[in-house]
Amino acid sequence: MKILDKYLLKTFLFTFTTVFVILFFIFILQTVWLFISELAGKDLDLILVVKFLLFSMPRIIPLVLPLSVLLASIMTFGNLAENYEFAAMKSSGISLQRAMRVLIIFIFVLSIVAFWFANNVIPYAEYKFVNFRKNIAQAKPAMAIAEGQFNDVGTYNIKVNKKSGENGNHLAGVTIHEKANTMGENKTVIKAKTGELVSNEKSSILKLVLNDGYYYQDVTPKKYEDRAKLPFIKGKFKKQIINIDLSELNKVDDSKESIAGTNAMLNVNELGYTLDSLNKNLDNEIASFSENINQRVGIKRFAKDSQKNIKKKPLPNDVLSIYSNKDKVDILKMAGSNITSNIYSIETTQRDLKDKQREINKHYNALYEKFVIAFACFLMFFIGAPLGAIIRKGGLGLPIVFAVLIFITFHFINTFGKRLSQEGGMAPFLGSWMSSFILSPLAVLLTYRATNDNGLINFDAITTPISLFFQKISERFSPAQKQ
Repeated sequence: MKILDKYLLKTFLFTFTTVFVILFFIFILQTVWLFISELAGKDLDLILVVKFLLFSMPRIIPLVLPLSVLLASIMTFGNLAENYEFAAMKSSGISLQRAMRVLIIFIFVLSIVAFWFANNVIPYAEYKFVNFRKNIAQAKPAMAIAEGQFNDVGTYNIKVNKKSGENGNHLAGVTIHEKANTMGENKTVIKAKTGELVSNEKSSILKLVLNDGYYYQDVTPKKYEDRAKLPFIKGKFKKQIINIDLSELNKVDDSKESIAGTNAMLNVNELGYTLDSLNKNLDNEIASFSENINQRVGIKRFAKDSQKNIKKKPLPNDVLSIYSNKDKVDILKMAGSNITSNIYSIETTQRDLKDKQREINKHYNALYEKFVIAFACFLMFFIGAPLGAIIRKGGLGLPIVFAVLIFITFHFINTFGKRLSQEGGMAPFLGSWMSSFILSPLAVLLTYRATNDNGLINFDAITTPISLFFQKISERFSPAQKQ
């Protein structure tokens, strides 16, 4: 390695490391601020707080790494241009591309490391982060319930007015809403004056002992006309024990866990396998629903009957004319009921299929995002390096302004594209790569202008035509032309 390459690599690495550490610390503080409700007022010891931060750190890398590359590139090449070191290089016959060569190799290696990190470390950290609250609840169950608000714990929503005791296990003013079952038949509300949480670290069952309370349970009658009476059951108890399965904490449904909420926990191979299964299931569900709705409507049967009737006897134009008035009313009521039922079934299935397609799109975005972070390092370098050589400013002033503006644009387009693709507004591939596609021409333009020693904006191309225009006007109306 030549002396120039060592000098450039050493300068860039020092700037990159400094910027990365500073930005990482800032984003960690932001994470703590966002999840302050998970940490504050729950008597967490230092080990649990450190684990929380460790599990949340890897998800920050996709934001910090490209921004660090961008800012370090602008600062490094800006300092070189400001101190006339680039001028010395060019006078010695060393071009910008030659100066960037060793750093391009470093960025290539960094991109590979970033892809490996996004494919292995981040999924593992996400898995640990999601299960963090469950582990806390098993060790200290009172932490799963905050005062003065409803807390989603297992199949219950629990609210307590006050917690007391050494570990906050003694509760006062307990209100519990039991979630409806899959059929939505019963809804239960339990109120108790006091309660106590009893748990074992080796067990995932949390025992909630309630004292002096009431419970109200709505009942759904089998007969539709009785539902307007809104019947319910009311009871009183001195002591009641509720067992809560903490394995369901932070989960919505085990059957949906393979679909929702796990896309960030899978690597490329697992995402490919999962996407194949999800797409097959979606296609099978669409085909099954189409067949069922056709059978309910009777399209196939009607087609066969029509062929038979055409051979035997043609149907009249007004089919209802062959029935009596009473039969006509019954037929129309039945037809209206069938239409309403079919429309409801179609709308429900359409919403369900849309939700499943949205989850599939999220998996595609998670897959492409692992490659986007690697390409983003290259993109930010080829934007920052020529930009620093053009503006000829180092330090933390103007480079930070440019870096923040460019990165905010990149992040906004990236977020907008992913959200739009999740809702089906565009293909997930385009949504994930939209920011890279839009900013790539900027990288090419800046590299071209820096190579040819052009400024950031060619003001002569704007001012020269305007000057010529006013010059022609002044010559046309000058006194010499009039004489």
